[in-house]
Amino acid sequence: MHDLKPQDSAALLRDLRAGREIRSVETMIVDCPTTRRHRLSNTEINHQSYVILRVVLADGAVGWGEAATLGGPRWAEESVEAIKANIDAYLAPPLIGRCALDFEANAALTAKAASRNNAARGALEAALFDAAGKSLGLPASLLLGGAVREKIEVLWALASGDADQEIEEAKAKLAAREHRRFKIKLGFHPPAEDMARLTKIVEALPGCEIVCDVNQGWSEATAIRYLPRLAELGIVLIEQPLRPGLTEATARIAARSAIPIMTDEAAFSGPEIVAAATAAAGSVYSLKLVKSGGLLELKRAAGIAQACGMELYGGCLLETGIGAAAHLAVFSTLPRLEWGCEHFGPKILKTDLTNGEILFKDFHIHAPQGPGLGVTIDEEALRAARRKG
Repeated sequence: MHDLKPQDSAALLRDLRAGREIRSVETMIVDCPTTRRHRLSNTEINHQSYVILRVVLADGAVGWGEAATLGGPRWAEESVEAIKANIDAYLAPPLIGRCALDFEANAALTAKAASRNNAARGALEAALFDAAGKSLGLPASLLLGGAVREKIEVLWALASGDADQEIEEAKAKLAAREHRRFKIKLGFHPPAEDMARLTKIVEALPGCEIVCDVNQGWSEATAIRYLPRLAELGIVLIEQPLRPGLTEATARIAARSAIPIMTDEAAFSGPEIVAAATAAAGSVYSLKLVKSGGLLELKRAAGIAQACGMELYGGCLLETGIGAAAHLAVFSTLPRLEWGCEHFGPKILKTDLTNGEILFKDFHIHAPQGPGLGVTIDEEALRAARRKG
């Protein structure tokens, strides 16, 4: 055994912190074309926009983070333009000169500097974990408690609205052994048309697990009407059928449904998770950095949801490999992740911003194993995607 004297411990701590002060935080907006249109109940996109962060420490270690939105401030209140402005003006300045290893204290500072701004704060904290891990030569997952899994079953979303195209896409994913579970986006067609499309897809993909995501697109009455049909089709999970705030109505739907209801946009904070669970408005919770505002808070959200009896699902917002790696760093440390994850973002982009460290193989996404978040940046792709002006 090593018996460290107090003065030796203090010296080790000083050595550990030395050189790991935050020197600079750079932000940029990037616009990345997608391989096909991606539709939700309230928007559709042909490209995905992100804020990319580059954090540099005193010892030269560089960390990367990412904030994602969907079609501007529609999915939530943040846009890439607002995220960049708030990081530059409010979130980054208080951190300059501070030790990157002070994760909790740094998170408290950014929370004080700007309320909500969850995507912005999550991107900044991801970059700090990446930089700190690279400086120490350790994976971010170890700084978060240590990994309990290296791969996670990964789902693919079918969201073009064209059933024939979606079936062809799904069969290609099956043949490549990348995905065998699929999420069907609903809510942008009239419900009867959605049911016809969904029926056609389900019948073409026998043996595949199908999740439906309504993205807040239904009323309580519509949900009541179509729940029996979803059950007949063997749908295994229904995500966010009603708008946030309609907790009692969602609870009434959940009480009628033989299919579990997943809470997504209706719960960002810990108290909101508790409220949804207490009302019995959802039995599964979708974990996202853009909701929790940081890797540490994402782990807390998982703990709160599970303490309330909810199962866990690893949600995404079409992140690049940078954002996917940040999520995987957390997901790999969770004792339970019953529903796997859906981090297919790097595959839906025509060009990802990383160098392919995240692998999709045998229906699983494999967490990168390098230091920090485990990914490196494709500098040429980043330059090409960077928004000019």
